Amino acid sequence: MTSPTDDAIRTRVLDAADRLYNARGIQAVGMDALRAEAGVPLKRLYQLFPAKEAIVEQVLHRRHDLWNSLVEAAVATTPAPRDRLLAIYDMLARWFDEDDFRGCVFINTFGELGTVSPRLATIIREHKAEFQARLAGLCAEAGAPAGLAPQLAILAEGAQTTAAIAGSNEAAGHARAAAEILIDSALGGTRP
Repeated sequence: MTSPTDDAIRTRVLDAADRLYNARGIQAVGMDALRAEAGVPLKRLYQLFPAKEAIVEQVLHRRHDLWNSLVEAAVATTPAPRDRLLAIYDMLARWFDEDDFRGCVFINTFGELGTVSPRLATIIREHKAEFQARLAGLCAEAGAPAGLAPQLAILAEGAQTTAAIAGSNEAAGHARAAAEILIDSALGGTRP
């Protein structure tokens, strides 16, 4: 019988960490709880991840990749540049309906650890900046000014927080409606 590889164990730990951090919060989950959930000896866990912050970093990197794939899948659903911007809010509505939705992991992590972990704060800021840059690219494709991108990002961020608190996907619809007004205003009131 062969033992699992380091990569397989790492994946098991990160899957468990993602589930537990999402459900309970990062600070509420100790290494022993993570060890038990992942089914990994504590010594082995520390061999793979020297500190809890290293695990949180990897969870955030994985969530970053997932977020980007969700955004790209959403914008790929339509060729119309204006509708590509709005597709992000449709994606949010679907995400908010998932049973394990607890809000944005980046916002939640920043709320818990952003002031005490400069490294995590940097990862979170980079993630949010990359999303705004992607929106800026979509705005440019639609012929809208660059200043529209941060406005649309704020709507998406606010929708995530509101949906997590309210336990409903309604915030995505409200954000989409507001985004439509902003987009049409930025495009000079004309719909392509």
